[in-house]
Amino acid sequence: MSDAQIAYSYSRASELDLAAGLLGLSTSGGLTPSGLVARPHFFSGLLTRAAPAAAALIGLADVAKTRYHDARAVTFMRDPVVTCNGDRLRFESFSACGGVYARLDVLQEALDGDVVELGTTNVDVNVPLRKALARVGGDDPLHLAVGDDEVVATTLDGAVVEKKVPLPERWLRGFAEVQVIASRFDLRASLGRAEAVKFVRDLPRRGVLWAVPAGRSLRLAARPAPGAVCLAGPERLAVLAPLLRFATGLRVYGPVVEGAQPMASAWELELPGMRFTLTVSPEPRRGFSGEGAVLDDLTGDTVADDADLVGALLRFEPRLDADLLAEQSGLTRARVGAALTRLGTGGRVGYDVAEAAHFHRELPYDAGRVLAMNPRLRSALDLVEQGAVRFTAPGVAQVNGKTVRLAGKPTCTCPWWIDYRGSRGPCKHVLAAQKVSAQVEVPA
Repeated sequence: MSDAQIAYSYSRASELDLAAGLLGLSTSGGLTPSGLVARPHFFSGLLTRAAPAAAALIGLADVAKTRYHDARAVTFMRDPVVTCNGDRLRFESFSACGGVYARLDVLQEALDGDVVELGTTNVDVNVPLRKALARVGGDDPLHLAVGDDEVVATTLDGAVVEKKVPLPERWLRGFAEVQVIASRFDLRASLGRAEAVKFVRDLPRRGVLWAVPAGRSLRLAARPAPGAVCLAGPERLAVLAPLLRFATGLRVYGPVVEGAQPMASAWELELPGMRFTLTVSPEPRRGFSGEGAVLDDLTGDTVADDADLVGALLRFEPRLDADLLAEQSGLTRARVGAALTRLGTGGRVGYDVAEAAHFHRELPYDAGRVLAMNPRLRSALDLVEQGAVRFTAPGVAQVNGKTVRLAGKPTCTCPWWIDYRGSRGPCKHVLAAQKVSAQVEVPA
């Protein structure tokens, strides 16, 4: 399947007028509670801390145009996604290599104005805007408009700014994977301003390292230890350096350490009224698209219907309460969790490590495309259709000559499982066996 093209259509280019103190971000094609809108208008008011917000927006743009494992310049850049959740604006971008996810949360403390509408869209971040943002300084507030109101839009004489950029499959799958991976993270360390600045500035340029809590800071080690967080490719945190002058602290998130295999991690720089978070893959050359974290929750027979039911309950909430969704939908907590994973593959939910909760947003692609292009899931469904799964004992199956054991943590005798031991999600044989097992044994 070849890469698609994504087309942005803006009423005009985003601009920063420093003399007037106005930052106007143009929007393109977004979903709101009232439906699809060509150029939605989400917010109008003051950005009370302009300088850190400007620096963070530049950071998002820098991530979007970078291949962290390849020094060649990227000639195109996907525009950041912005979601208005009512009490905050969330800006998201993904690196060109698919291994770094960046998000800026502008919280209520940094906003003073009117929320016009809830929803998600892309915002134009162009080269002149980036240069203008670099000149923002001091503590003066800045008027922010996310989208044009109807009066402004009618004065543009039909002028339209069009952009077309590739939308790689691995980039789409990365958005799906990162929200599932991040949902398994816990807070591992919290550093004050001085410790955060020193830690980031002293990072080496290369290597697979482990950040181990040490007093009020972190020390770097070559091997994992209890409570450690993996930092593979510390150069990927360099985008935080220009933000350090505004930082009030650094929070570090990661999963429970299992062995010495590299793991993903999240690095959240606390800014005045904002949070800038980088989630990095287990290796610089390894994008999130191949991690397989979503696959366990996509093989169940009820997950598609459950996702439709849960999705109908979403209203662009900044925090999704899974227990409340279970109560409203009549589903079990586990089925709601699988439904949220399915919704995540369609770009409909993300995950906020700071609040340990999913949030609702709508990315501009559909779940069917992501599911269709996942090679392991496609292969597993083919095996099921071919009748290649044969159970020889409870929880034990033969799948194309490979032995799959489903009890506890599933295992397989195929080369994929032997190489990764489940660290990159289930293999196609395990997925196929799980699918057949669910059809035969698992009640609704």
